[in-house]
Amino acid sequence: MEVRLDGRSAIVTGASKGLGLAMAKEFAASGADVAMLARRPEVLEEAKQSVAATAQGGRVATFVCDVAKADDIKKTFDAVSKTFGKVDILINNAGQSRAMPAEQITDEIWHEDLELKLFAAIRFARLVWPGMKQRKWGRIINVLNLGAKAPRANGAPTAVSRAAGMAFMKVLAGEGAPHGILVNGMLVGLIDSDQHVRRHAREGANVSYDDFRAKMGANVPIGRIGKAEEFAAMACFLCSDLAGFTTGAAINMDGGASPVV
Repeated sequence: MEVRLDGRSAIVTGASKGLGLAMAKEFAASGADVAMLARRPEVLEEAKQSVAATAQGGRVATFVCDVAKADDIKKTFDAVSKTFGKVDILINNAGQSRAMPAEQITDEIWHEDLELKLFAAIRFARLVWPGMKQRKWGRIINVLNLGAKAPRANGAPTAVSRAAGMAFMKVLAGEGAPHGILVNGMLVGLIDSDQHVRRHAREGANVSYDDFRAKMGANVPIGRIGKAEEFAAMACFLCSDLAGFTTGAAINMDGGASPVV
Protein backbone atom coordinates (compact mmCIF):
# COMPACT_ATOMS: atom_id res chain seq x y z
CA MET A 1 0.00 0.00 0.00
CA GLU A 2 1.50 3.29 -1.10
CA VAL A 3 0.32 6.48 0.58
CA ARG A 4 0.29 9.44 -1.80
CA LEU A 5 -0.55 13.11 -1.29
CA ASP A 6 0.00 14.34 -4.82
CA GLY A 7 -1.67 17.67 -5.49
CA ARG A 8 -2.17 18.39 -1.78
CA SER A 9 -0.56 21.22 0.16
CA ALA A 10 0.32 21.04 3.84
CA ILE A 11 1.26 23.38 6.67
CA VAL A 12 3.44 21.79 9.35
CA THR A 13 4.15 23.91 12.43
CA GLY A 14 7.25 23.24 14.51
CA ALA A 15 8.78 21.76 11.37
CA SER A 16 12.48 22.43 11.89
CA LYS A 17 13.16 19.58 14.31
CA GLY A 18 11.88 16.27 15.63
CA LEU A 19 8.38 15.11 14.78
CA GLY A 20 7.60 18.18 12.68
CA LEU A 21 10.65 17.64 10.50
CA ALA A 22 9.86 13.93 10.15
CA MET A 23 6.30 14.72 9.05
CA ALA A 24 7.48 17.36 6.58
CA LYS A 25 9.82 14.77 5.04
CA GLU A 26 7.11 12.13 4.83
CA PHE A 27 4.61 14.50 3.22
CA ALA A 28 7.19 15.72 0.70
CA ALA A 29 8.15 12.13 -0.14
CA SER A 30 4.45 11.43 -0.74
CA GLY A 31 4.16 14.21 -3.32
CA ALA A 32 2.66 17.05 -1.29
CA ASP A 33 3.63 20.71 -1.31
CA VAL A 34 4.95 21.36 2.20
CA ALA A 35 5.08 24.66 4.09
CA MET A 36 7.54 24.31 6.98
CA LEU A 37 6.96 26.73 9.86
CA ALA A 38 9.29 27.47 12.76
CA ARG A 39 10.74 30.43 14.61
CA ARG A 40 14.47 30.18 13.84
CA PRO A 41 15.32 30.94 10.20
CA GLU A 42 18.79 29.35 10.20
CA VAL A 43 17.55 26.05 11.63
CA LEU A 44 14.54 26.13 9.33
CA GLU A 45 16.68 26.60 6.24
CA GLU A 46 18.88 23.66 7.20
CA ALA A 47 15.79 21.51 7.74
CA LYS A 48 14.42 22.55 4.36
CA GLN A 49 17.43 21.05 2.60
CA SER A 50 16.82 17.64 4.13
CA VAL A 51 13.11 17.78 3.27
CA ALA A 52 13.73 18.94 -0.30
CA ALA A 53 16.02 15.94 -0.79
CA THR A 54 13.06 13.61 -0.14
CA ALA A 55 10.49 15.51 -2.23
CA GLN A 56 8.74 13.66 -5.04
CA GLY A 57 7.04 16.21 -7.24
CA GLY A 58 5.92 18.71 -4.65
CA ARG A 59 7.40 22.02 -3.56
CA VAL A 60 9.00 22.78 -0.20
CA ALA A 61 8.88 26.29 1.28
CA THR A 62 9.83 27.71 4.67
CA PHE A 63 8.10 30.44 6.67
CA VAL A 64 9.44 32.00 9.84
CA CYS A 65 6.49 32.10 12.22
CA ASP A 66 5.94 32.34 15.95
CA VAL A 67 2.63 30.51 16.29
CA ALA A 68 2.09 32.00 19.74
CA LYS A 69 1.41 35.32 18.00
CA ALA A 70 -1.90 35.83 16.21
CA ASP A 71 -0.44 38.36 13.73
CA ASP A 72 2.32 35.94 12.73
CA ILE A 73 -0.23 33.21 12.09
CA LYS A 74 -2.36 35.40 9.81
CA LYS A 75 0.64 36.71 7.84
CA THR A 76 2.05 33.24 7.42
CA PHE A 77 -1.24 31.73 6.33
CA ASP A 78 -1.61 34.45 3.71
CA ALA A 79 1.96 33.82 2.48
CA VAL A 80 1.43 30.04 2.27
CA SER A 81 -1.85 30.53 0.42
CA LYS A 82 -0.14 32.84 -2.06
CA THR A 83 2.72 30.38 -2.57
CA PHE A 84 0.71 27.17 -2.93
CA GLY A 85 -2.73 28.52 -3.83
CA LYS A 86 -4.49 26.56 -1.09
CA VAL A 87 -4.02 24.68 2.16
CA ASP A 88 -5.38 21.13 2.24
CA ILE A 89 -3.61 19.81 5.32
CA LEU A 90 -2.87 21.46 8.66
CA ILE A 91 -0.56 19.85 11.20
CA ASN A 92 -0.66 21.66 14.55
CA ASN A 93 2.60 20.37 15.96
CA ALA A 94 4.39 23.32 17.61
CA GLY A 95 5.02 23.15 21.33
CA GLN A 96 7.18 21.39 23.88
CA SER A 97 6.25 19.57 27.04
CA ARG A 98 6.14 21.81 30.09
CA ALA A 99 5.32 20.22 33.42
CA MET A 100 5.58 21.38 37.02
CA PRO A 101 3.62 21.46 40.29
CA ALA A 102 0.38 23.38 39.79
CA GLU A 103 1.11 25.78 42.65
CA GLN A 104 4.22 26.98 40.78
CA ILE A 105 2.42 27.82 37.53
CA THR A 106 1.97 31.56 37.20
CA ASP A 107 -0.66 33.25 35.08
CA GLU A 108 2.10 34.15 32.65
CA ILE A 109 3.12 30.51 32.22
CA TRP A 110 -0.50 29.46 31.75
CA HIS A 111 -1.02 32.13 29.08
CA GLU A 112 2.20 31.21 27.26
CA ASP A 113 1.33 27.52 27.16
CA LEU A 114 -2.25 28.03 26.03
CA GLU A 115 -1.23 30.54 23.33
CA LEU A 116 1.35 28.12 21.93
CA LYS A 117 -0.52 24.83 22.15
CA LEU A 118 -4.21 25.69 22.05
CA PHE A 119 -4.84 29.10 20.55
CA ALA A 120 -2.35 28.54 17.73
CA ALA A 121 -4.37 25.49 16.66
CA ILE A 122 -7.62 27.41 16.99
CA ARG A 123 -6.36 30.34 14.91
CA PHE A 124 -4.87 28.21 12.15
CA ALA A 125 -8.00 26.03 11.94
CA ARG A 126 -10.19 29.12 11.64
CA LEU A 127 -8.09 30.32 8.69
CA VAL A 128 -7.88 27.06 6.74
CA TRP A 129 -11.50 26.05 7.37
CA PRO A 130 -13.32 28.14 4.71
CA GLY A 131 -11.11 26.87 1.88
CA MET A 132 -11.34 23.27 2.99
CA LYS A 133 -15.09 23.58 3.32
CA GLN A 134 -15.40 25.10 -0.15
CA ARG A 135 -13.26 22.35 -1.74
CA LYS A 136 -15.01 19.61 0.27
CA TRP A 137 -11.66 18.19 1.35
CA GLY A 138 -9.36 18.85 4.28
CA ARG A 139 -7.24 17.20 6.93
CA ILE A 140 -6.26 18.59 10.32
CA ILE A 141 -4.11 16.81 12.90
CA ASN A 142 -3.55 18.15 16.39
CA VAL A 143 -0.34 16.70 17.81
CA LEU A 144 -1.01 16.17 21.52
CA ASN A 145 0.47 13.99 24.24
CA LEU A 146 -0.68 11.20 26.51
CA GLY A 147 -1.52 13.69 29.25
CA ALA A 148 -4.50 14.81 27.18
CA LYS A 149 -6.23 11.55 28.15
CA ALA A 150 -4.40 10.60 31.31
CA PRO A 151 -3.13 13.73 33.09
CA ARG A 152 -0.73 13.06 35.93
CA ALA A 153 0.31 14.98 39.01
CA ASN A 154 2.79 17.72 38.16
CA GLY A 155 1.73 17.40 34.51
CA ALA A 156 0.37 20.90 34.01
CA PRO A 157 0.30 23.16 32.12
CA THR A 158 0.91 20.84 29.16
CA ALA A 159 -1.65 18.21 30.15
CA VAL A 160 -4.34 20.88 30.42
CA SER A 161 -3.57 22.62 27.12
CA ARG A 162 -3.32 19.27 25.33
CA ALA A 163 -6.62 18.07 26.81
CA ALA A 164 -8.24 21.25 25.53
CA GLY A 165 -6.62 20.60 22.15
CA MET A 166 -8.16 17.14 22.08
CA ALA A 167 -11.61 18.55 22.88
CA PHE A 168 -11.19 21.14 20.14
CA MET A 169 -10.21 18.37 17.72
CA LYS A 170 -13.40 16.48 18.55
CA VAL A 171 -15.55 19.58 18.03
CA LEU A 172 -13.96 20.25 14.64
CA ALA A 173 -14.35 16.61 13.60
CA GLY A 174 -18.10 16.79 14.10
CA GLU A 175 -18.40 20.09 12.26
CA GLY A 176 -16.09 19.10 9.42
CA ALA A 177 -17.33 15.60 8.61
CA PRO A 178 -20.29 16.72 6.43
CA HIS A 179 -17.85 18.82 4.38
CA GLY A 180 -15.11 16.25 3.84
CA ILE A 181 -12.84 17.77 6.50
CA LEU A 182 -11.37 15.07 8.72
CA VAL A 183 -9.80 16.05 12.04
CA ASN A 184 -7.80 13.75 14.30
CA GLY A 185 -5.39 13.86 17.20
CA MET A 186 -2.10 12.01 17.63
CA LEU A 187 -0.94 11.56 21.21
CA VAL A 188 2.81 11.42 21.64
CA GLY A 189 4.37 8.96 24.07
CA LEU A 190 8.11 8.33 24.27
CA ILE A 191 9.23 9.03 20.71
CA ASP A 192 12.73 9.99 19.70
CA SER A 193 12.85 13.76 19.26
CA ASP A 194 15.00 16.83 19.65
CA GLN A 195 13.65 17.20 23.19
CA HIS A 196 15.32 13.91 24.14
CA VAL A 197 18.58 15.00 22.51
CA ARG A 198 18.54 18.10 24.71
CA ARG A 199 17.63 16.05 27.76
CA HIS A 200 20.56 13.72 27.09
CA ALA A 201 22.84 16.74 26.90
CA ARG A 202 21.60 17.84 30.33
CA GLU A 203 21.36 14.50 32.11
CA GLY A 204 23.29 11.89 30.15
CA ALA A 205 26.88 12.53 31.16
CA ASN A 206 29.15 9.57 30.29
CA VAL A 207 26.23 7.69 28.71
CA SER A 208 25.83 7.27 24.96
CA TYR A 209 22.63 8.53 23.40
CA ASP A 210 21.74 4.98 22.33
CA ASP A 211 22.06 3.75 25.92
CA PHE A 212 20.13 6.78 27.14
CA ARG A 213 17.27 5.97 24.74
CA ALA A 214 17.34 2.30 25.72
CA LYS A 215 16.96 3.21 29.38
CA MET A 216 14.04 5.54 28.59
CA GLY A 217 12.30 2.81 26.63
CA ALA A 218 12.81 0.01 29.14
CA ASN A 219 9.35 0.45 30.68
CA VAL A 220 7.48 0.84 27.41
CA PRO A 221 5.50 -2.36 26.74
CA ILE A 222 6.87 -2.62 23.21
CA GLY A 223 10.37 -2.49 24.67
CA ARG A 224 11.74 0.71 23.13
CA ILE A 225 10.96 4.34 22.45
CA GLY A 226 9.30 5.18 19.15
CA LYS A 227 10.84 6.55 15.99
CA ALA A 228 9.87 9.92 14.54
CA GLU A 229 9.48 8.20 11.17
CA GLU A 230 6.81 5.87 12.60
CA PHE A 231 4.87 8.85 13.88
CA ALA A 232 5.22 10.61 10.52
CA ALA A 233 3.98 7.55 8.62
CA MET A 234 0.77 7.51 10.68
CA ALA A 235 0.27 11.23 10.12
CA CYS A 236 0.71 10.80 6.37
CA PHE A 237 -1.82 7.96 6.31
CA LEU A 238 -4.38 10.00 8.24
CA CYS A 239 -3.97 12.85 5.75
CA SER A 240 -4.50 10.61 2.73
CA ASP A 241 -7.64 9.40 0.97
CA LEU A 242 -6.93 5.94 2.40
CA ALA A 243 -8.07 7.22 5.81
CA GLY A 244 -11.28 8.68 4.45
CA PHE A 245 -13.45 7.12 7.18
CA THR A 246 -11.31 8.19 10.14
CA THR A 247 -12.18 11.38 11.99
CA GLY A 248 -12.50 12.45 15.62
CA ALA A 249 -9.94 9.87 16.72
CA ALA A 250 -7.29 10.48 19.38
CA ILE A 251 -4.63 7.92 18.50
CA ASN A 252 -2.03 6.89 21.09
CA MET A 253 1.45 6.74 19.56
CA ASP A 254 3.07 5.27 22.64
CA GLY A 255 4.04 1.63 22.23
CA GLY A 256 1.24 0.60 24.59
CA ALA A 257 2.32 2.81 27.48
CA SER A 258 -0.88 4.73 28.10
CA PRO A 259 -3.35 3.37 30.67
CA VAL A 260 -6.17 4.91 28.61
CA VAL A 261 -7.20 3.67 25.17
